[in-house]
Amino acid sequence: MKFMLIVHHNEEAFQNIEKEKRQQMLAESIELTHQLHANGQYINASPLQPAATAVMVRVREGKPLLTDGPFIETREQIAGYFLINARNLNEAVSIAGRVPGARIGTVEVRPLIEITGLPDE
Repeated sequence: MKFMLIVHHNEEAFQNIEKEKRQQMLAESIELTHQLHANGQYINASPLQPAATAVMVRVREGKPLLTDGPFIETREQIAGYFLINARNLNEAVSIAGRVPGARIGTVEVRPLIEITGLPDE
């Protein structure tokens, strides 16, 4: 099964962490991707640019409406993701617990709905 591990944390609090610790967390995340790859579980992963760089797109009455930045006020923003293969939810949760971002925020574990007909199948 494929799972998306969505990393949420407070961007402002993250920037207040000393630079060396932030770099260590990134190095740990990269190491985790290599471990997952060695186990055949890695699909993709990436941190995201800050929420302020986002553009929200809605279509109403056939017209696109664009809003800069996040459209909801929350304590935590989506900071990045891991797309993995896991045997079941328990294994995905176990992997989520190894994501460094879980120590400063939350890692949401969501199973993907697998559909046919997509590119690269």
